[in-house]
Amino acid sequence: MSTVRWAEAGELRGLADVERAADGLFEQAGIVFPPGTTMIEEVGDPGRVLVEGTPPAGFALLGWVDGNVHLDQLAVRPASMRQGIGGRLVAAVLDHARACGAPSVTLTTFRDVPWNAPWYARHGFDVLPEPEWGPELRALVEHERELGIELAPRVAMRAALTRARP
Repeated sequence: MSTVRWAEAGELRGLADVERAADGLFEQAGIVFPPGTTMIEEVGDPGRVLVEGTPPAGFALLGWVDGNVHLDQLAVRPASMRQGIGGRLVAAVLDHARACGAPSVTLTTFRDVPWNAPWYARHGFDVLPEPEWGPELRALVEHERELGIELAPRVAMRAALTRARP
């Protein structure tokens, strides 16, 4: 079994293929993304990307929003899906957030796509009501709308983290 690890700089370019392949699955749900670069193509810092596999079969792209670790993107190559890679990546994101002292991990996702909001709910995320959004999350959602990503109902979600007691 592969281990989740931080990406190496030379791996970032190949992750665009993983993201495009994973995005192609949304066509089954009637969602076709607007043309343009992938999220991972805009990343220059491998310290924001967790991967699993060599070469990576999946990745998690991280950022910070309103003082929380934010899962900007999670993608797994379709041929490698249903092997627990996504779950291990999410667990690593949560572990990283705890280690950083973040109170939560947030993300935005499609509400009704089975491998989106329902999947994240099974991994400890709850829908974050709009009145609880911070200013950065609100701006991020608005930016997604401007990019044309809101092709189906979307939600913000949060996994609240509890700190282990010594």
